[in-house]
Amino acid sequence: MADAMKRLKAILAEVTDIQRAGAVLDWDQETYMPPGGIQNRADQASTLSEVAHRRFTSDEVGLLIEEAETAVSNEPFDSDDASIVRVTRRDYELDRKLPPELVAEIAHAGSAARPHWQRARKEAKFEIFAPYLQRAMELNQRMAEALGYEKRPYDALLNRTEPGLTTHQLEAIFEELRTAIVPLVAGIARHADTVDDSVLHRGFDPDKQVQYALGTVVKLGYDLERGRQDISTHPFSIAFGPGDVRITTRVNRDFFNECLFGSIHEAGHGMYFQGIGRNIDRTPLWDGASPGVHESQSRLWENLVGRSLPFWHHFFPSLRETFSEPLRGVEAEAFYRAVNKSYPSFIRVEADEVTYNLHVLLRFELENDMLEGKLKVNDVPEAWNELFKSYFGLDVPNDREGALQDIHWSFIGFAEFPGYTLGNIISAQFMEKIRAEMPDLDSQIGRGEFGPLLRWLQENVYQHGRKFTPNELVERVTGHPISPKPWIAYVRKKFGALYGLESVKA
Repeated sequence: MADAMKRLKAILAEVTDIQRAGAVLDWDQETYMPPGGIQNRADQASTLSEVAHRRFTSDEVGLLIEEAETAVSNEPFDSDDASIVRVTRRDYELDRKLPPELVAEIAHAGSAARPHWQRARKEAKFEIFAPYLQRAMELNQRMAEALGYEKRPYDALLNRTEPGLTTHQLEAIFEELRTAIVPLVAGIARHADTVDDSVLHRGFDPDKQVQYALGTVVKLGYDLERGRQDISTHPFSIAFGPGDVRITTRVNRDFFNECLFGSIHEAGHGMYFQGIGRNIDRTPLWDGASPGVHESQSRLWENLVGRSLPFWHHFFPSLRETFSEPLRGVEAEAFYRAVNKSYPSFIRVEADEVTYNLHVLLRFELENDMLEGKLKVNDVPEAWNELFKSYFGLDVPNDREGALQDIHWSFIGFAEFPGYTLGNIISAQFMEKIRAEMPDLDSQIGRGEFGPLLRWLQENVYQHGRKFTPNELVERVTGHPISPKPWIAYVRKKFGALYGLESVKA
């Protein structure tokens, strides 16, 4: 039995190495690969994905899992070996349902689609990307059919990314959020002039922005001995192992928030990766519990820390020294108010905390309609614009600021956007628990002491990797299941104070 566990771990290590080699190619494609490398890169990604899939879903691995399950049957639920076997079983059963040829097609299509999405976005022409989105939609339909589902095809895809969550449960969460957000947005709109964010558009040197952002995330705890930051069209984070966790950002001279908060967001992901236990490296456990839990860390650091008043009490003096001209005459509290201004905007990654989840809801509804055949790909821009008008009261000016703004569909990624809303929700639940255990947290942040917060997250969240499902982890950490209530309370309190709203109730 011990031999089975040893052999299983050896194969899992091989599979992980192949997947990480593919990740290196992905990072290169998004940062430094010349345009002429597209076809070769698509072939390489396809080959590596198929090789890893065939290796992982082999009959040998199935037999080893069975033997290993017997070997770890008396071990604690959260022990390394018991968790490796349990999660490997879950992944194995799902992946066995996917034909290797489909896995290869998805990888090839993702690499091939990205440059066309980039060109379509640059030219604001959806028709350039439409054939590739059609392909992505068809591949996701095939994946859902292969995985199987009882009610909704979205359930099949969602179960791969957020184990235990259903489309119906998500719809209930979104409805509770929408009921709370709509009156808050209306209240803020009545007091829109209360917060002035013009300072963010005064022109900030791009090179200085990138360097300041990097210095900031290092102070938060992102380890440059095991990481680096580069520029990409769409910010992302990626990990090749405990010793190599990379982030990217983008920069806009005329909008300060884009670079700094993009870097903090991705560093939140990066610190999660850097905090996963080395004892579970090269196994299926070495990753975040789910995209939603991963997103909880990027949103926690970006919003609950980075957009807090204590954060700016600490960082604003150095920011004003770096950008003396655009920040002339500006004080920390005014800048804090500026970076938190709430207003309907076209771009999800630049949206404020209050309106952000409406962006996710829009994508959730469109993806469901595409998968269920209710929405044709060529009609996506029109459907997008209609929903956007309904939710935000704005007319989308072009496809770049509408249906082409996100990279996810070019990765063939459906059922990923809900993770962003789950991240918002879970981040507030974690922070509620953190504040109960660290009542002086604001004072620590104000002094620039981020170590205690990072260590708490490493101990309670990061080190476990994928040992627990999202709900198991949240209940283990907070004592409660996933719930939007703490997040709703948080935004009501924060934005009620910012905009002088006496009370905002659903």
